[in-house]
Amino acid sequence: MNKPNRSASSTITADSWQETFTTSKDGLRLYARDYGDRLSPLTPVVCLPGLTRNSKDFHELAEHLSPKRRVLCLDYRGRGRSDYDRNYKNYTPLIEVNDTLDVMTAHGIAHAIIVGTSRGGILAMIMAVLRPTVLKGVVLNDIGAEIAIEGILRIAGYVGNLPDPKNWNEAVLTLKKVAQAHFPTLPEDEWITFARNTFRDENGKPKSDYDPALRHTLPKIISSSDAKIPPLWPYFNALKNIPTLVVRGENSDLLTAETLQKMHDAHQNMVSLTLKNRGHTPFLNEIQAIAAINRLIEQIDKG
Repeated sequence: MNKPNRSASSTITADSWQETFTTSKDGLRLYARDYGDRLSPLTPVVCLPGLTRNSKDFHELAEHLSPKRRVLCLDYRGRGRSDYDRNYKNYTPLIEVNDTLDVMTAHGIAHAIIVGTSRGGILAMIMAVLRPTVLKGVVLNDIGAEIAIEGILRIAGYVGNLPDPKNWNEAVLTLKKVAQAHFPTLPEDEWITFARNTFRDENGKPKSDYDPALRHTLPKIISSSDAKIPPLWPYFNALKNIPTLVVRGENSDLLTAETLQKMHDAHQNMVSLTLKNRGHTPFLNEIQAIAAINRLIEQIDKG
């Protein structure tokens, strides 16, 4: 393994972002996209993706925010362009939180607004317990204090189990099979973008963009009667003094409307947005989502 390196190396890859790599404590190269001005005085935004997702998911949001502030979008170990871990047991939220904090340190980010999609939102809540001073604000994208078992069952059914599509048309059809009920009005061009963000391009063909060993990290649940998903209330409650926005997809099978209401009751200053024709998870490129994120960030900037 490579010698751990707490500083980030980078190369310019596009007008709007740099590719950066940081070496983890155990020698894995961790990838991130670094948008915007590193010297901006405004609070940076750090974007954390879902279980099998990657930094590409946040491109549109990052481009919207980065003219004024720095935006860092991460690939966890085993996802996207980060190294895969030989031991799948290291794919845990706690290790991913520590990786995230190390990447932030390597990039000179002492505190940030965290935008966490699904798994990323869980990491943000854990940070609120372990390192609350890092958080200036949090956006929880379709994740909350309780996780509905229906969503876990659905995700467990496809993670690491889908064959690589033969071409990009098939990649779109594959996504539609597992997600069309969540996004019933999504235009075809956005399905294509969804596919490009989900799979990597390897010599013109789509390939899975995460370690299939992630399937071993999901609970072995046969039916909802077997479910024992621990609630995340102790972690969510740690956000009480942190400006928080929750974005929920109306068709979500992971974050229910009932759970969202209970979260409002527990966090009096939390605000939320439910997006129509979205399920798990909203893309955060929706006009309403961007407007809500803008309002949260403006509130934080004003102090």
